Amino acid sequence: MNYREESLKKHGEWKGKIEVKARVPVGSREELSLAYTPGVAEPCLAIQSDPEKSFELTRRWNTVPVITDGTAVLGLGDIGPEAGMPVMEGKCALFKAYGDVDAFPLCIRSKDPDEIVRTIELLAGSFGGINLEDIAAPRCFEIEQRLIRDLDIPVFHDDQHGTAVVTAAALLNALKLVKKQIGSVHVVINGAGAAGTAIAKFLLRMGVGDIVLCDRQGILCAGDRQLSGAKAEIAGLTNRALKTGTLADAMRGADVFIGVSGPNCVTKEMVRSMKQDAIVFACANPTPEISYEDALEAGAAVVGTGSSEKPNQINNVLVFPGLFRGALDVRATKINFEMMMAAATAIAACVPEDALTPGHILPFAYEKAAHTAVSKAVSAAAAHSGVAKRP
Repeated sequence: MNYREESLKKHGEWKGKIEVKARVPVGSREELSLAYTPGVAEPCLAIQSDPEKSFELTRRWNTVPVITDGTAVLGLGDIGPEAGMPVMEGKCALFKAYGDVDAFPLCIRSKDPDEIVRTIELLAGSFGGINLEDIAAPRCFEIEQRLIRDLDIPVFHDDQHGTAVVTAAALLNALKLVKKQIGSVHVVINGAGAAGTAIAKFLLRMGVGDIVLCDRQGILCAGDRQLSGAKAEIAGLTNRALKTGTLADAMRGADVFIGVSGPNCVTKEMVRSMKQDAIVFACANPTPEISYEDALEAGAAVVGTGSSEKPNQINNVLVFPGLFRGALDVRATKINFEMMMAAATAIAACVPEDALTPGHILPFAYEKAAHTAVSKAVSAAAAHSGVAKRP
């Protein structure tokens, strides 16, 4: 099937992937009087007295916006907020299908972090959590950090942390197959934007031995005067040996390659230069850094991609529905490292060790049991780390 042509056709038939349905009957005078006037005044007054009751008397407790400015949509880049709407609608459909979370697309016509933050803050009283999506670096870092600081509901930038969590889950299981310890492996990440930076920080907290991060200019190294902002910060946390050079130089002798960058930037020779039993996650979409077949032919022991057409799809869909379900269920005030680590561990555990193979290191995105496992683990981690408002 030509998925692009068929998808365009289907979108024309669907005319939207989500809709609103009433949860209450309004077909009689009594029903209307309870759901709307005059009865509705009573819950309004109760919420006026205590805004926290909005989580008990409205659907706020289960509602999340999927918010973008349209600047980093898939691998298409800055295509604008309206053009990002099909992706946001799709995300909302997945929230509902896999987490039973009511999600709504909000596409903001601004690239100004101040305007975006203020818009979200003004709307936050309608939602139980905030999901940021497809906002370009470096503004995405500032927007997320300010919202986490200012709001008392969970804020989650899926391109950063959803990618980090599912990549970590894939790495945990891949390392089991190649019999390597996380503290001893050398990881190379290509792509120093939102996803690459978040993956690097997450893996460092998990205890990865060393990480070298690359962008289009090559290896990021502390002290490079050309680096600023987020890149300078992550350079200071990675590349302990202060290597310089190209992506090819970085990959030589590495145990793991993680690509969140662009198409066809990794060759077979670069994979051959890695250590024995190398792990290659080439996740650029729709065209990976190196094809699944070429990476295997070059000697990689385990290969993952971002594509549903290949084995080992490293897909954020395994993360965000269950993570928000778990956070919403316990009224978490934030999503912290403990909750994300619990999600990564739960995802990895969905493939028992006796079922692990080089072609099967993650559950499939459509496996409901995986999303349930994530939600339960996240709820427990939220309670244990002290950010849950209810048991």
